[in-house]
Amino acid sequence: MASIERKKMDNALKQVVIPILREQNFKGSLPHFRRINENNIDLITFQFNNWGGSFVVELASCSKEDTPVIRGEKLPPNKVTAHFINDRFRLGSESLEEDGIWFNFESAKSDQDYIEVANSVLNLLHTSDRTWISSLYK
Repeated sequence: MASIERKKMDNALKQVVIPILREQNFKGSLPHFRRINENNIDLITFQFNNWGGSFVVELASCSKEDTPVIRGEKLPPNKVTAHFINDRFRLGSESLEEDGIWFNFESAKSDQDYIEVANSVLNLLHTSDRTWISSLYK
């Protein structure tokens, strides 16, 4: 069962980040989102720390035609998540080798504190540019 803090962070992400992702044609639900473009699929996954208090945002891209094979079957485009892609970027990193930003909500005390963490995620997402995630691979 998720902690109260995790539920509050989920609620803040649903209030601040998810509506923007929806406006930009991302489908899915927390923690996995995908946007099927003309030639690729943009993937965003919120990966929460098992011990609570923080999360990273993982970004990946794959070809619509060359989706991962899991248990001998090719995943349909609407089932792919960032976790199925070996080369994932973390929000705030400049390369695959960098850890990216761990968004910390451990010291959040009010709903506004959680909203501020969600806003810090939103400020780093450039998803209105449909080539942004795939351009990270260049």
